[in-house]
Amino acid sequence: MSKRLTTPMVRDGGALRESTWAEALQRAAVGFSDAVDTHGPTSFGMFSCSKTTNEVNYAAQRFARRVIGSNNIDSCNRT
Repeated sequence: MSKRLTTPMVRDGGALRESTWAEALQRAAVGFSDAVDTHGPTSFGMFSCSKTTNEVNYAAQRFARRVIGSNNIDSCNRT
């Protein structure tokens, strides 16, 4: 039996610990924002999967383009 994470994990001082979804999502948002502020929107890239729905892939590319400001989007659909 494989072990799956059931709660988000965040890194504190080099060690992983469980966190709330709110904290994990906030840290991810701050990380994206810091990268874009420091290196520009082209420092962000997104890779989506052909096994997801068209709607999920559409939402992912809209997020990358509208929220982040990056056109660096690719997927395994063309492989």
